[in-house]
Parts: sequence; structure tokens; C-alpha cells
Amino acid sequence: MSRPFDEARYKGLLEGLEVAVLSLSEVREENRVFRYDTQYFGKTALTAEARIKRGKWERLVKLAVGVESFGAYALTNEFAYVDEGIPFLRCVNIRNGFADFRDVLFINKKANDLLAKSEVRPNMVLLTMSGSVGNATVSLESWNYPINSNQDIAKITPKRGVSPFYLAAFIGSRYGQIQMERLPVGSVQQHIFLWMIEQIVVARFSQVFEEALSNVVRSAYEIQAACRTYQEQAEQTLLRDLGLQNWQPPQSLTYTRSASEAFTAGRLDADYFEPKCGEMIAKMAIHGECVNLDTLLDVNRRGKQPQYAEIGLPVINSKHVLKNEVRLNEDNAFATTSEDALKIENGDVLINGTGVGTIGRTAAYLHDTPALPDNHVTILRPHAGAIDPVYLAVYLNAIAGQWQVEKYLRGSSGQIELYPVDIAQFKICLAPDAIQQKIRELVISAFSARRQAHALLEAAKRAVEIAIEGSEAAALDYLAEFLPTTA
Repeated sequence: MSRPFDEARYKGLLEGLEVAVLSLSEVREENRVFRYDTQYFGKTALTAEARIKRGKWERLVKLAVGVESFGAYALTNEFAYVDEGIPFLRCVNIRNGFADFRDVLFINKKANDLLAKSEVRPNMVLLTMSGSVGNATVSLESWNYPINSNQDIAKITPKRGVSPFYLAAFIGSRYGQIQMERLPVGSVQQHIFLWMIEQIVVARFSQVFEEALSNVVRSAYEIQAACRTYQEQAEQTLLRDLGLQNWQPPQSLTYTRSASEAFTAGRLDADYFEPKCGEMIAKMAIHGECVNLDTLLDVNRRGKQPQYAEIGLPVINSKHVLKNEVRLNEDNAFATTSEDALKIENGDVLINGTGVGTIGRTAAYLHDTPALPDNHVTILRPHAGAIDPVYLAVYLNAIAGQWQVEKYLRGSSGQIELYPVDIAQFKICLAPDAIQQKIRELVISAFSARRQAHALLEAAKRAVEIAIEGSEAAALDYLAEFLPTTA
């Protein structure tokens, strides 16, 4: 026996779910590819858009001179990356609202000319369109141009009078991100299209509020840019002390090793026996004592595959270990742990043990929150007073460490490994305590500046939300403590 349709009960059930009931005309409105999925028409997305439209708003396309990207994907077959040249930004270089050039790829001038449509210019909003969709930042006038970008980064050129810093803050806010989350298409690799970006609904406010917000965002970017200077100064200080600044080893066209040396090392690959690493160590030994890394460590152990969970300790994987920075934010997954599990502590040094492009990347862990390493990250924990961990991380990231990474890594193609037993054999040149302390201070300055920049950007995003949900006055009051002061 069937139950009669109860319309009131049906609507009551829907109100408790992330479901929206729309007419066909509403579904068709601004729906170029006629989407009807719950991701696109989720209640959260529709509610957020409705709230924005209670005030003044405009479509992004009305605020921009152009919204462009790389062009034809086939152009990727027309060029190759080079060791040095013009920076070529990818989605991985735009994280949490900031641009990061530390692992950027490079192209030559010919490729840059070919990709003229995707060249980055000052004061563009750069928006990721694939993978981690919706990360936005602004190209600063202080960057060293030319700079180019790949097919998965949209370049939004604002009209005169529209601040790129305001647009980036809005896109990064909850109301921008909700709209970005509803747009991606694709089952494996999520992607959005330029015409989708053009239809984003942007809240507009008074010139006073948007300028105040832009000043905070601009300050965040300028402080973040200073981090790069601190890091470069730390490495240059190290290289000067070790006698490696502007040093190049003699070029050996050929070299030979005895069979006994190969059998003792258990290696037959040419990279292991290349003379440049030994010559570098000899050069450093003139300036200070060189010792095996294992003599300085209490712990040299790789993590294990975590047991992921909704709550627990944050997990650090190779993506989080950057050059002289360990990322600890909303991107980290969590895992359960036992009392005897190996945990990352403040003062540990983390080094990536796998992967082309990430292997050997090292950073001191400067956070107070304990964490867990996954099975691609090795923990190095120095003896108390043996060596400053920040100095050790900078050393391992410089050629002093990276040439040894090249020497000791094993495997080929994409399956390369750097094992703790090999890391233990690295030669470390001990700089005077004063040099180690100077390098530490520079890296700590970068760490503190990075935190300050992140706090300012988050404050700007929150101010956008307060202005939409409450009033400009309330948002300005909230923003007041973050506004840059003038002398």
C-alpha cells in the first residue's frame, strides 16, 4: 500500500539537507553548459550568492579589461624547460594567496615570445584554474620581469579604478571560495574555464573600504616578498663562510675509479663517483671542520605511512617540506598515533627522501605543534648543542648539501630515493657559532614575516565577509588594527 505524497513533509526533509529546489527557468539562467548537479546548485552556494546580491555587486567580467590564460595546450610541445631563464609559474607556485618562486620552472626568451598571451604583467590577479582551483594572488611591481605562466593560471587585468588587491581578497574570502568550489568540472583533474571565472559575482563597496582593504593586502604581499630576501641572505652568508660563493669545481671530462672502490661503496653509477663533490668538501675543509652528519644526530629516521583520521596530529609530507620552510596549515591531513610513534618536534630538521623535484628539499621545523612525518620524510634531530638545526637546513639546501643529495640518491626515472643510511654519510662543515646564529636569525625573521603576512591576508578576507554579512563600518573597525601605519 503506497503512502499519499506529503508535500510539507518532503519540503521539511529538503530543508535539512544540502539540497535546493529550483524551477527550470532558474536552472537555465546563466547556465552556459546546462549544469544541474548538486555541486553547482548546492544550497550553500546559492545562499552565498543571494547574500552578496543584497548589496552592490558586479560580475567579474565587468570589472576586468581581460581574463586570459595560456592559450592552446598544444603549445606545451613547442618548448622545453631550462635551468635558468624566465620564471614559468604553475598552479603549485600559487599557494594560500601568495606566489612562491622557490620551485619555479624556467623557459627561454624564444618560448616566452611564443607564449606572449600568457605573459604575466604587474597588478594582474593570478587565479589557479586546475587542481587546487581558486588560489588567487597579485603580480607585484617589485617582481623581476619578464615572467610567464602555464595554461592553468588565469590572468585577470582589472579595469582602471578596480584594485587587484581587493579582487584577490574577495576571491580568497569565504564568498569567493564558495563560488569557486561550485565551478570545477571533471572527474579526476578538476578544472574551470575562463567564461566561468568571468561570471563570478563580486561584492562592491565604497572606495574608502576597498582602498583600506587593498592596503592591508598589499602590506601582506610586501612582507611575504621580504621572506625571500631573508632566505637569500642566509644562503649567501653560509656560502661566503664556506668559501663556496662564486666557486666552481674544476671540470673533469673523464674520471676513473677502481673496482675495489665500487665494491666498497656498493655503487656502480657515475654520479656517485663524480669528483665535484669531493672537491667541494676539500674546499670547505679549508674554512672549518667537516664531520659526518651521523655524528651530530640523535635521530635519523624516515616516517611511516600514517593512519589517516578526522582528528589527530597533522601529517607532514613532501609537499609540505619546502626549501627552508615547513608548511603547516589547512592543507595538512591528520592521523592517529601511538605513544611510541616518531613525532616531529620544534627544532627537528626534515628532509624529503623521494621524488624528482622534491628529493633533498630540507627545512627546520619551527612550529610548536607536534606533527607526524609520512613515509617520504626523514627526521634529523641534532644532539643538543652539536649544530644549530636552522643552519643545518640551510646547509643542506645549498650546494653544500644538494651536491651530496645528487651523489647519494638511488634509483632512476621517477623512482629515486634518499635513504637515512646515505644521509648519515653527508659531510657537514661546522661554521663558527656566530655564523650559525646569524643564519638562524635571518631564517627566523623570514618565518616570523611569513606568519605576519598570512595573518594580514586572513584579516583582509575576514573583513570582506564582515562587510557582506554586516556592514562596511563593522568591517573597517575590525580592519583598523591591521592597517599599515604611516610615520
